[in-house]
Amino acid sequence: MPRRSSGGAGSAFGQLQQQARAVLVTLRKEIRAKEAELKRLKEDEARLGAVTGSVQIAGRAARSHSGGAPSAGGRINWRDVLSQLPKQFKASDVRSVRGLKDKRPSEIFAAVTRWIDAGMVKRKARGIYERAS
Repeated sequence: MPRRSSGGAGSAFGQLQQQARAVLVTLRKEIRAKEAELKRLKEDEARLGAVTGSVQIAGRAARSHSGGAPSAGGRINWRDVLSQLPKQFKASDVRSVRGLKDKRPSEIFAAVTRWIDAGMVKRKARGIYERAS
């Protein structure tokens, strides 16, 4: 049969619980206040970012699409890319064109294949291509 304490230990535990509840209520109030402040600061940041033309993405600053180099996920005008390449080129030369550094190899080779199909490029040897005259 469980023992029942005579109020001394039980009341001490009850007092501890009561103090813990009070601290917990205070912490929750502080958390809500900090979250409200953080929300306000983020709104201020967004307003200032709109004024300066910069955008915040996943915790790091990024250039807006109006200025700077195109992003890795943006649309590329592959005819312009071809015009920037030398007469004979390799896939690594395509990657050296501004804005294509982070493109996947499959995207670059798809573009080269489209150029070949369109008659704009001829394959000279393995990995070496030549622009049509």
